[in-house]
Amino acid sequence: MKKLLLTSAFLSLFLCAAQEKETPDFYLKANALFLPVGMLNAGIEYQIAPQYTVQADLFVSPWKSFLGHYAQMYMLGADGRYYFDEAFSKWYVGANVTATRFIMQKWNYWNDMPYQFTENSPVYNTRDLYQDGFSFLVGAVGGYQHQINERLNLDFYLGIGYNASFYQGFHKYLNIRYDEETTRKWNRSGEWIPYRGGLMISYKLFK
Repeated sequence: MKKLLLTSAFLSLFLCAAQEKETPDFYLKANALFLPVGMLNAGIEYQIAPQYTVQADLFVSPWKSFLGHYAQMYMLGADGRYYFDEAFSKWYVGANVTATRFIMQKWNYWNDMPYQFTENSPVYNTRDLYQDGFSFLVGAVGGYQHQINERLNLDFYLGIGYNASFYQGFHKYLNIRYDEETTRKWNRSGEWIPYRGGLMISYKLFK
């Protein structure tokens, strides 16, 4: 019941804010930096008030092998943005939340170094190891939107925040866990990282 009331209150505020403008702008967006390497980062941004927008976006990296490394990643995120001038124009700041599912090899495993999980574990080569799990990210986003014409914008942006990951480690060829432990199912890690950014080409769908 409490969740229902909170959801209803949020939707009411959203609709009231949207009504401040008779025809709120709505942009469809795609990240130009990732398309050339076969990765999709697309989203929608919607105006809810003269200087406020919300954005939902997804990122898909389908590569089971990219330059010899596992690189499957699926991210779903949402922004709340405040523009210092007006919505979709010039500088803005905001907050972001993102959920991620991944099967990938972390960048610090891209070498031929020995790895041993505990002193009683076998010794492996880091290049043969990868991680399978999920993570939650919360952070800040900032950027600049440049208007090319009435319908087309360029959105330069960067997001930095805290990443909480839960994963299991596997060996590529032996199909076994390199981090097996009887006391816990998941490895956990947390770090502050830049986790989103690029150049979004934005097209206005409604005038």
